[in-house]
Amino acid sequence: MEVVNQTSMRTDRQLLVITHLTQLLSYVIGFGGLIAPLIIWLSSRNSVEGLDAHGKAIFNLQLSLILYIVLSIPAILLFGLGIITLIGAGILGFVLPIVNAVRASNGESPSYFMTIPFIT
Repeated sequence: MEVVNQTSMRTDRQLLVITHLTQLLSYVIGFGGLIAPLIIWLSSRNSVEGLDAHGKAIFNLQLSLILYIVLSIPAILLFGLGIITLIGAGILGFVLPIVNAVRASNGESPSYFMTIPFIT
């Protein structure tokens, strides 16, 4: 006899919005912009509809921002070009979570500009 485990996925747009907005913790308290969404994503990705795609997009954005910041530090010494990259990373890291929180509340898929797809 075969037992099939059918778990129903619930629709929880508020959790998707909160997951996107927790990325802004880095601007408020200095850390947590990667850890808090990662915890929410790993704990609820199998029970909330759409959270897996949103979580992967969030994690890819945070890893991309970390990479941009790390690469821009030595670029500051080369003609000061790293300062432009730091400002751009700061703007992207602040604006994109807000835009995608609105997209998540409308039931749309996430769209992150200039992210490297580390996790697909």
